[in-house]
Amino acid sequence: MTDQQHSSALETAPANGPFRILLNLVLLAGLLYIFLYSIALFGAAFKLVGKEFSQQLIASTTNPVVGLMIGLLATSLIQSSSSTTSIIVGMVAGGALTVPGAIPIIMGANMGTTVTNTLVAMTSINRRAEFQRAFAGATMHDFFNLMAIALLFPLEQATHFLERSATWLSMALVGAEGTKYPNPIKAAVKPLVNETQTLLTDNWGLAKGAAVAIMVILALAGIFIALTFLTKLLKSMVLARAEGPFTKNLRKSGLAAMFVGLAVTVGVQSSSITTSLMVPLIGAGIVPLEAAFAATMGANVGTTVTALLASMTGTPQAVTVALVHLLFNLSAIIVIYPVPFLRKIPIRMARGLAFRTARKRYFALAYMIGVFFVMPLVFVLLDKLIRRI
Repeated sequence: MTDQQHSSALETAPANGPFRILLNLVLLAGLLYIFLYSIALFGAAFKLVGKEFSQQLIASTTNPVVGLMIGLLATSLIQSSSSTTSIIVGMVAGGALTVPGAIPIIMGANMGTTVTNTLVAMTSINRRAEFQRAFAGATMHDFFNLMAIALLFPLEQATHFLERSATWLSMALVGAEGTKYPNPIKAAVKPLVNETQTLLTDNWGLAKGAAVAIMVILALAGIFIALTFLTKLLKSMVLARAEGPFTKNLRKSGLAAMFVGLAVTVGVQSSSITTSLMVPLIGAGIVPLEAAFAATMGANVGTTVTALLASMTGTPQAVTVALVHLLFNLSAIIVIYPVPFLRKIPIRMARGLAFRTARKRYFALAYMIGVFFVMPLVFVLLDKLIRRI
């Protein structure tokens, strides 16, 4: 038997036998930890250089369209919509930013958090069929959020329905006791991330730029290695049982898949983790794109829940901003998902983009840099230039 035949047999062989199952579970846990640590390290690297810049960007917003772009750029830089939302909530509570000024930034932040999915999809760029599926799975989130912004942003500017609804709800909720849930993922990976950062900046005395570069390289290497072996392991464990409990729950109905995405995201307190874990499953052919699409929408809602609960002891304005984020995602689902024609648009666009990108794979990098960094930065710089004239 050749090495290729042995590898193929390993990927499709059923994981029977207690020892094999235990070994697979241990390997799965180890690879997931490496993946989650790498994602957290990547975010920490960007926060090291991007958080102050993001705060300055947010503080400078005046135009709603520019605010939208600032939310996109700021979240792409610090790799977390929750962090961007927290900055916005703090600035609104402190009077540095108005609620109407915060709403476009919240919408942009919703889009910016999906850059992690595209990065994860690119780890399979040398396997064309798998990359095409993974890239479609990553970018359908982009297209859904883009559709949501295209539909709801002008409506909000014309009617202020999100602001008014959130303000009304916040009046009833302010004064309720805030709730803080433990974050098992953060608790597991944060100590090692902190140790890595301390080792580079304090123990080795590296400059911030050098430390960030090393952290990004380590994170990218970790993501690539973890997903390469994770995909093979998941194929051997799950693909042979395509009707397993996990895929059954996802395929049962759109509502069930949304609940899975919501529950997982509330549990790990990060939509990026939920959707990034979904991308290799889509790439491996384990999770169908339509089911993952519904789970993604559930993750969009889930990422707003913990921030909302934590804001309950804050000012009415802080609660209003958190509610805007929740209502924006719920409104997008209500408007888009029940209509089959609209529901299919993000999936079709993602498949079309993935088909073309699989043929010219350098376009994936151009797409990620162009959409998440260059485009919003051009808007911000043009706005600054116009205001100076």
